[in-house]
Amino acid sequence: MSTQIESARKGIITKEMKEVAVFEGKPPEYIRDMIACGQMVIPNNTNRKARLVGIGNGLRTKVNASIGTSSDIVDVRAEVEKAIAAENAGADTLMELSVGGDLDAIRKEVLAATNLSVGSVPLYQAFAEAIKKYHDPDKLTEELLFDVLER
Repeated sequence: MSTQIESARKGIITKEMKEVAVFEGKPPEYIRDMIACGQMVIPNNTNRKARLVGIGNGLRTKVNASIGTSSDIVDVRAEVEKAIAAENAGADTLMELSVGGDLDAIRKEVLAATNLSVGSVPLYQAFAEAIKKYHDPDKLTEELLFDVLER
């Protein structure tokens, strides 16, 4: 399976590019060309169906909502409600930035609750896990970092 940029650089217009083109009112060739030259992306996790959105040069401005627990307040239900509210309010993408609680479980719940493309910052989770494990974020190991990245 080729990535969007690999397909674009071969001159191929993918179904994802076509969907973004329709949504944006742009020719599919424009979407392909902007992806090929690195001026546009289509976030797309092949393990999960999410609403596709193009981000980049010549497209409408996107709204990104940020949610997440803190070390003081861990309420998974509230984060799920925020994700749903963001989608219902018209957000295009969502960042799940939790640093408190079971971060894998929180992310899983949020992903299940929304059709938005969801991003995260794995380094936040890696530092949070280093604090739990070693009581010191500076003791983050390469192994722990790569374990978090894989998840």
